[in-house]
Amino acid sequence: MSAPYDENAQVHLGVFYTGVGPHYLWADPSAGEHNDIDTIVEVARTLERGLFDAFFFGEGLRVRENRGEILALDVAGRPDAITHLSALAGATERIGLVATQNTTYNFPADLARRLATLDYLSEGRAGWNVVTTDNAWTGANFRRGGWLPHERRYERATQFVEAAKAIWDAWGTDTQVERHTDLVDLRAAATVPRSPQGRPVLFQAGDSPGGRELAARHADVVFTANTDYQKALAYAADLRARLAAHGRSPDSLRILPGAAVILGDTVAEAQERAEWVRGQQINPQRAIAFLEQYWDADLSGYDPDGPLPDIEPSAAELDPSRGTISIADRSGKLDRIRQWRQLAEDKQLSIRQLVLEVQPRERVFIGTPSGIADEWARYVRTRAVDGFNITPYLVPSTVDEIVDRLVPQLQERGVYRTAYEGTTLREHLNLG
Repeated sequence: MSAPYDENAQVHLGVFYTGVGPHYLWADPSAGEHNDIDTIVEVARTLERGLFDAFFFGEGLRVRENRGEILALDVAGRPDAITHLSALAGATERIGLVATQNTTYNFPADLARRLATLDYLSEGRAGWNVVTTDNAWTGANFRRGGWLPHERRYERATQFVEAAKAIWDAWGTDTQVERHTDLVDLRAAATVPRSPQGRPVLFQAGDSPGGRELAARHADVVFTANTDYQKALAYAADLRARLAAHGRSPDSLRILPGAAVILGDTVAEAQERAEWVRGQQINPQRAIAFLEQYWDADLSGYDPDGPLPDIEPSAAELDPSRGTISIADRSGKLDRIRQWRQLAEDKQLSIRQLVLEVQPRERVFIGTPSGIADEWARYVRTRAVDGFNITPYLVPSTVDEIVDRLVPQLQERGVYRTAYEGTTLREHLNLG
């Protein structure tokens, strides 16, 4: 696939400060106290020293579950993102502050006011990562429970974002914003002054058809899983065609795939480190928990270094409201397990070895700082992406390494700023 070429393209970078899932090695002795404000401030200040566009704070409204029980393998608890970022607004000067906030379980007028407050207090550095959620353990905390099927969640998200934008745009006018549908029902006025950037920058993860459409209509920045170069080109072409259909220019949106970075002095050293990281992420307990979702049974009595369970799994397909399995993998469970049994027999794999083999690999750039800098320069100059949203596997050490070793290589290639040129997140992203 041919691609345009822009010699002056710049790499835009953010860091996703995650709190759930296996990405972060929170049990490692070198890991910082993940939810401690001192760790968060240290990371944000390091990113600001590295001239990053934004600090993204992931949020979960309830700790994760596995088969209806609390999953004891994730960081316990998720403090409120907007509150945390408000603290960072006073501890930093330039870096953007992006809060993950849910459209399924919040209310538009209330959330629009809280996000506008963060934007106002930070003098135009706020962003909103728009997410939807269908899992039942989160829904159990709210009046409506685990409501809305997948596509209807995006219908609500679209109406939610449109209402929030209308409220922000109403500042300084006598306008009362009204919406009366089965998904959004409100009458509200703007109560917070505009920031220097006008309104919070909108981020959205847009891989599904519904997500891509929401991004094309409203997002300023879109997250994607497409880090493979050819897939990234195809995704960018599709999304830019959708932008045109909504009357938006190709430069009105930034594409930032999510990815991890593992550096080494040599490619071999980086690959060795990557295998170590993966082994730590899929530890024995996680391997058992992964299979429990498929077997729908307590497998804690099985040895992770032993053979696959000798009991048959339940016949029921995976419950889409209870697991952490992707939508694409929620059917065909028994056929998948039969294939796993054959694979384990053919290769003589233990439970953990099988999970390491079949669990999708995280999107990772592995190599030397110079090699990754060359690769990223190619990605942005051919408009496959506009940058990356990095998920560190350890903080603060992973962040320190990227800022001290990778950023200078990007600067040498002329694809990364040497100083902030503006004060707002919108300016950092060159969104106009």
